[in-house]
Amino acid sequence: MAFNDFFAGEIATELLKQLLSISRKSCLCKSSADNLITSIEELLPIINEIKYSGVELSAIRQSQLDRFSETLRGGLELARKVLASGRWNVYKNLQLARKMERLEKQVSRFVSGPMQAHLLADVHHMRFETMERFDRLEGRLEQRLNSMKIGAGGWVEEAVKRMEVEEEASLGIFNGVGLDLGKSKVKKMIIGRDDLNVVGICGIGGSGKTTLANEICRDNQVRSYFNNRILFLTVSQSPDLQQLRARIWGFLTGNEAMGYTNNLFVPQGKLQCEWGSGPRTLVVLDDVWSLSALEQLIFRIPTYKTLVVSRFKFPTPVVNEVYNVELLREDESLSLFCHSAFGQKWIPPTANETLVKQIVRECKGLPLALKVIGASLRDQPEMYWASAKKRLLRGEPICESHENKLLERMAISVEYLNKKVKECFLDLGSFPEDKKIPLDVLINMWVEIHDIDEEEAFAILVELSDKNLLTLVKDPRVGDAYSSYYEICVTQHDVLRDLALHLSNQGDVNERKRLLMPRRDTELPREWERNTDQPFNAQIVSVHTGEMREMDWFRMEFPKAEVLILNFSSNEYFLPPFIDDMPKLRALIVINYGTNEAILENFPVLTNLANLRSLWLEKTWVPQLTNPTVHMKNLRKLSMVLCKVNNSFNPSVIDLPLIFPCLSELIIDHCHDLIKLPSSICEVNSLQNLSITNCHRLCELPADLGMLKKLQVLRLYACPELKMLPPRIGELIGLKYLDISQCFNLRCLPGEIVRLASLEKIDMRECSQIVSLPPRTALSNMKSLRRIICDDEVSWQWRYLEKTNPNLHVQVAEKCYSLDWLDG
Repeated sequence: MAFNDFFAGEIATELLKQLLSISRKSCLCKSSADNLITSIEELLPIINEIKYSGVELSAIRQSQLDRFSETLRGGLELARKVLASGRWNVYKNLQLARKMERLEKQVSRFVSGPMQAHLLADVHHMRFETMERFDRLEGRLEQRLNSMKIGAGGWVEEAVKRMEVEEEASLGIFNGVGLDLGKSKVKKMIIGRDDLNVVGICGIGGSGKTTLANEICRDNQVRSYFNNRILFLTVSQSPDLQQLRARIWGFLTGNEAMGYTNNLFVPQGKLQCEWGSGPRTLVVLDDVWSLSALEQLIFRIPTYKTLVVSRFKFPTPVVNEVYNVELLREDESLSLFCHSAFGQKWIPPTANETLVKQIVRECKGLPLALKVIGASLRDQPEMYWASAKKRLLRGEPICESHENKLLERMAISVEYLNKKVKECFLDLGSFPEDKKIPLDVLINMWVEIHDIDEEEAFAILVELSDKNLLTLVKDPRVGDAYSSYYEICVTQHDVLRDLALHLSNQGDVNERKRLLMPRRDTELPREWERNTDQPFNAQIVSVHTGEMREMDWFRMEFPKAEVLILNFSSNEYFLPPFIDDMPKLRALIVINYGTNEAILENFPVLTNLANLRSLWLEKTWVPQLTNPTVHMKNLRKLSMVLCKVNNSFNPSVIDLPLIFPCLSELIIDHCHDLIKLPSSICEVNSLQNLSITNCHRLCELPADLGMLKKLQVLRLYACPELKMLPPRIGELIGLKYLDISQCFNLRCLPGEIVRLASLEKIDMRECSQIVSLPPRTALSNMKSLRRIICDDEVSWQWRYLEKTNPNLHVQVAEKCYSLDWLDG
C-alpha cells in the first residue's frame, strides 16, 4: 500500500481514537496504549505535512514507510480486538496485551530510528541548501584591513560591543512604566485568553512597537508558556508571502527544513481547522503593512497564536484584540534623551536645562526621535543645541500626518553631519527595508563612489552607528554548528530608512543624486517612464521588482550612474538594457531574495562596462563565462554568493586572465555545485584575495596555485570534500593568511608550507584529520607567524614554536555545538 494511501485512509487518526478507548477501558493494555498514543501524536504533525506535500518519496523511504503503514493497519485491527474482548476471557486478554506491547515496541523503534534518520537527513539537506551569507568577513577583515583595526578589539568590533551595551542601557530606561504596562497587557492577551488566536500591537512609527514585541518574546513567563516555541518574522512592505508561509508552516509542523525549502508542503489558501492539540506556539509578525498580506500569514489552529505588530489597526474579525502603544511620559522621555545626549539619565549641571527640556518636548515622546536627536547633539556646543531647537520648532510641515512630522524632526540629526557622512547615510535608502545589508557590499560601494579609502569608510560606518543612524549587528554564524566566527551586517530602523528616502527623493526626478524605488513593485515607477525624454543624473540607481522580462524595461539614459543595485525576487531576470547607457558604472550589485537561484538573461550587456570594478551576484545562476562574450578588463572584485557557478567555470571554455585581467579579489561563498576551480585561475597574476567558503563539493585545487605570487589571503573555510592542498602552495611568497578551518577531510599540511615566509596567520580549527605537522625544525623557519588557531589535539605541536618565536600566539579553538541556525 502506498504511503499517501495510508494518510488518505487516516489510519493513524482512527488508531488514536481506539487507543484512547483502550486506555480508559482495559487495565492490562493501558500502559501500552498510553505509550502508543504519545508516539503517534508525535508523528501526526509530520503525517499532516507529508499529506499536503504531494512530493514523491525515495524508494528506500517509500519502502520503510509502507512497512510502517502496514504495522499501524495491523495495530488498528488489534485495537478493535482488544475493545471487543470480554473482561472474563483472561487468557485472551493476556495474549492481546503481549501483542499490544510488541506493537508499542515496533512503533517506538520506528519513531526513534528511521523517522529520526529521515528528519536528520532533511535537516542536513536544509543546511546545505538554504544557509544565507555566512562567514565572509572575519578572516578577510582581520587580515586585509589590519591597519584599520577591524579584527577583535578594533573599530567595528568595538562599535558593535558599544552598541550592545548602549542598547541594553537605553532599554533599561525605556523599560519604565509605559513598557511594563504594555508587556502586562499583551501578556494577558497571549497567555491568559484562550479565546484570542490573533492579537496585535499597534502604534506610530518610532513608538517602540518592535521593542515591546521583542521584550514579550524574551519574557520568561511567555517563553515557559510556549515552551520556547516562538518564531519572530519581519513582514515589511514588500513581503515574499510564499516564503513566509513556508517558514511558518515548517515551524508549526515541527519540520522547519522541509517546510522552508519546499512550498509544496504548505496548504494553499486560508487554513482554519481544528488541527490536533499540538504544542503551544507563538508566531510574531512584525512590521505588517497590509490586510491582504496578513490574512495569508494567519493559520487559525488551536494552541497556535499570532502576534501582529503594525502601524495600522486591522479589523476585529482578523485581529481579535489590539494593544495601542503609549508614548513615553515626560520623565521617561527626558531620561532616554539624556542617556543618548549625555550618557546618563539626568541633565548634567553644565547643560542648559531649559534648552534640553524644550528639545525633549519637541520629540513628542517618541523613543526613536529621542534617541537619534539626542545622539546627534552629543558633545556639541550650546549654540548648536539652540540652532537645533529652532529647526525643531520650525519643523511643523503643512501635512499633519505623523510620518511627515517625525521625518521633519529627525532630519536635523542628519543636517549637521559632515557632507560625506551624510551622503553615506542617504545611500542606505538604496537597500530594501528590513533586510540585512552585508558590510562588504556597503563599504565597497562607499569606496567606489565617494573617493574615500576603506579606512575612512569604516570610520564613517562607526560614526553613523554612534549617532544611532544605523545598527551594527553581530550574529553567531548561522548555519554553522561548530564555529565561533561571526558576521557583521548593517540594519536600519524603517523610519530612518524613510528619512533617507525622504531626503533623497526631493527635487526633479531627473536631477536626483539617487534614483530609488522605496519598495518592491511589479514594474518601474511611472514617474521614471514619464521623464525618459531627458537623461537621469543619478549617481546611484536602485531597482526593486519581481521578475523582469525584456519587454518590462524601458530605455533610460544614466550618464553619471556609478552604482546600480538590482533587488528582485524571481526565478528568471532579464538584466536591464539601459546598462548600456551607464558608461561610468563602477559597482553592480545583483541580489535575488527569492527561494531559488535566478537565471540571469542579457548577461553579455556587462561587457560594455569599461569602468566596472566590482560585481556582486547573489542567489543567481552565473552564466557561462566564455571568452568571446565576456571581457571585464577593469573588474577588481567578483563576489558570488549562494550561486550556481559550475557551468560558468567550465575549464574547457574559460580563460580567466583574459576575461578578468585586473581581478584582485574573488569570493565564492555557498556555491554548492563548485567541484573544481579552472586551472586558468593560476594565471590571474593580479589576484590578491581568493576566498572559497562553504562550497561543500569542492574537491580539488589547481596544481599550479603557487603561480599566484601576489596572493595574500587564501580562505578555504568549510570545504569538507577537499582532501589535500596543492604541493606548490609553498610558492605563494606573498601569502599572509591561510584559512582551512572545517575542511574535515584535509589530511595534512604539506611540508612546503614552511616556505611561506610572509605567512602571519593560520586558521585550522575543526580539521580533525590533521594530527601531525611538518618537522619542528622546518616550522621554526616561519618567522612571520603571529597567530595559529587550531584544535586542542595539535596545539601542543604548535606551542613548541612559541618558545622560539615570542610574537606567536597559539589559540585553541572552542568547540561550539549549536543548532541555532535552524531558527534562521
